[in-house]
Amino acid sequence: MARTRLDKDGTTRGGVAVLGLGRFGSALALELVEEGEEVLAADLNPRTVQEHAGLLTHVVEADTTSEDAMRGLGIGEFGTVVVAIGTDIEASILTASVAVHLGVRNVWAKAISEPHARILAQIGVDNVVRPEHDMGQRVAHLVRGRMLDYIEFDDGYVFVKTRPPALLHNRSLTGVGVRQTYGVTVVGVKPAGGTFTYTTADTVIRPDDHIVVSGPQHKVEAFARL
Repeated sequence: MARTRLDKDGTTRGGVAVLGLGRFGSALALELVEEGEEVLAADLNPRTVQEHAGLLTHVVEADTTSEDAMRGLGIGEFGTVVVAIGTDIEASILTASVAVHLGVRNVWAKAISEPHARILAQIGVDNVVRPEHDMGQRVAHLVRGRMLDYIEFDDGYVFVKTRPPALLHNRSLTGVGVRQTYGVTVVGVKPAGGTFTYTTADTVIRPDDHIVVSGPQHKVEAFARL
């Protein structure tokens, strides 16, 4: 069932429009449909449109840089629009501008460079993502340390899944004083063969556990290298 929301003006808006069906847009649209969202996808390439027919809620061949075409598709009535065009920067910016002009309150857009991202933000795009850049940073953090997974937020706050350093082996979090000494918080623990659970002050960490640590980026990375 498609999800909807009540906008500030009282209008019920729902569904997601994905404009551009390259690798990023296609993966995003298919995942949204899998999660139960109503998705309208648009692309200028007829072959791409045909390949996605039957896989998405609606898929159409359209010039997403044309305000008339987008108005005809009712883009302004969608709760969220994702501009998934990457390599054609001009088309990306024009498409995003049309979505903003049509009154979409939640616009996302893919950027392929810092200047591209900056322009998108300047024309009113709410959320700008750089998938290749962000993934590159994430993988860099993983390959140069003991970290098993890494999530970074805009304000430099991170969550990291890692193996516990030797100083935690067979000791409680209170006994080590992780937060007081290292400025990070161990928020979860997963025993070998088990599932993640929240930690308490009395949680004892075993050598083969996985832990989730949160805190400022530099402090978490330093802790993960102990």
